[in-house]
Amino acid sequence: MTHERNLGRYTSQQVEEFYASGQWADENFTELLRARAESTPDKIFLTDGAQELTFSQLYDKSQQLALGLRRTGLRSGDRVAVQLPNWGEFVVVAAALTRIGVVTVPIMPIYRMDEVSHIVADASIRTAIAPAQFKGFDYVSMFDEIRRSSSTLETIIAVRASTDIHQSLAERNIAVLENLIVETEPEVVDTELDFRAHPDDPFVIVYTSGTTSRPKGCLHTFNTYASGARALKTAFGHTESDVQFGPSPITHTTGLVTSVLLPLLSGAATHIMAEWSPERGLAEIRKYGCTAAVTATTFLQTLVAAAEEDPDADLSSLRVWVCAGAPIPAAVVERAKSDLPTTAILSLYGRSENLTTTTCTIEDDPSRAVNSDGAALPGAEVKIVDSDGLEVPRGSEGDIAYRGPSHMIEYLNRAEDTAELFTPEGFSRSGDLGVMDADGFVRVTGRTKDIVIRGGMNISVREVEDKLADHPDILALAVVGMPDERLGEKVCCYVVPKDERNVPTLDHLRNYLLERGVAIQKTPERVEVIAELPMTATGKIQKHILRKRIAEALAAGAGESVGR
Repeated sequence: MTHERNLGRYTSQQVEEFYASGQWADENFTELLRARAESTPDKIFLTDGAQELTFSQLYDKSQQLALGLRRTGLRSGDRVAVQLPNWGEFVVVAAALTRIGVVTVPIMPIYRMDEVSHIVADASIRTAIAPAQFKGFDYVSMFDEIRRSSSTLETIIAVRASTDIHQSLAERNIAVLENLIVETEPEVVDTELDFRAHPDDPFVIVYTSGTTSRPKGCLHTFNTYASGARALKTAFGHTESDVQFGPSPITHTTGLVTSVLLPLLSGAATHIMAEWSPERGLAEIRKYGCTAAVTATTFLQTLVAAAEEDPDADLSSLRVWVCAGAPIPAAVVERAKSDLPTTAILSLYGRSENLTTTTCTIEDDPSRAVNSDGAALPGAEVKIVDSDGLEVPRGSEGDIAYRGPSHMIEYLNRAEDTAELFTPEGFSRSGDLGVMDADGFVRVTGRTKDIVIRGGMNISVREVEDKLADHPDILALAVVGMPDERLGEKVCCYVVPKDERNVPTLDHLRNYLLERGVAIQKTPERVEVIAELPMTATGKIQKHILRKRIAEALAAGAGESVGR
């Protein structure tokens, strides 16, 4: 079998091995969905609280939309921005776009003009699909403004637009999604489209969440994405009986892989939430019988806290909950295990570049989720490497590097950045620090830049954060470095208190850490009280914002920290 496509650094031998092992397959998204629609047509696949779609309804609607989109002028290889919340329409749109070979470029709903205009320009977006309104924000007007200065953006399509504004949208040359659905028979669609997307063609461009710099576009094929979902299907023991719970944005890697592809591959069902509320999460998990979830740690923390306050809470349907997106403190795992005794609590470490890097599985000893972020999935390899890309001894800290079937093809328009990722052996550096034990399990210890260098001493902020994670008076926290003329950097701790009347002081936190064996040089030398931490939509703390904020405060001569 020969595959003559741009597959980046994948060698022909690797490609053949991936196909032979079943990690990649000669099946595209459309064919997978069609197979489900034929085998279990009436099974409800997707619910979002406002609508439900069976496999056959999703397939038919997406194919009819594909025909409508094709008639607007879209062609294979074009790129379409889709900025939608967790609505069923996102899945319909994604299925329609891949049917005609168009690349989906998901954009998280929290992004506004600055980030969105960057993505539109960077990805040469031709069409944008967005809500008429969501949470009080007018998305189509934002795209209309971007269109005026864009050299590529031509068409804007509104989703869930009320009928009373259809005329005004038309006057502004903004289409309505429902009007593009061509209600006709499948045979008519197939005859007119006459196209098959190859599973090694570009499928999606997902932008990194931008915790350190401008978001970069990670170009994936359907096979690189599906291989990650196939591996997780085994790791989490997914079957057609599962109901995935998806509050994580499906416009980003975690949600797109686990709330769409994973249940589709399993023949399971999926329930997605557009707006997170732990109380509503409790109700919807019970209503839809959700069995599995993969989210940022924050979702599990707030859900467990809400359940503790609700005597009628029932989370007994949950079979497995996986924390991803950021290192999960051991205290959080232990608390969740105590409150959810019938649920396997697992930890996963991944990134947009290669989806899952390491994960715990349902077969692992439960303690693994407390002490590690899992091991490499079958068919993939993970090493801990030094600055030269050479593997370090087990137990030593280094950069977590990945090689396997779910790695992206490239950073869009960034050949140098792509090349810099790889070690001489072809492993992709993550920029995240970790330690691997003798059994291959990895513990993420922080980012290569997420350290504080105090007088030449490297301080892992992860170590300090873990020790403070179960502090009874702290709801959330983040540790960053702050500039210091004499020592270079010192430790600063941002704290979100549980009760504004009981804010931990600097002296209290230092003593708390000293009692837990933390060296005094690693303890905070400033505490900043904050109402909430700046987060990406996937639950990652934007520490670059916090570092900038404390640097500006010090430069402006801000007073000493709490408790000093």
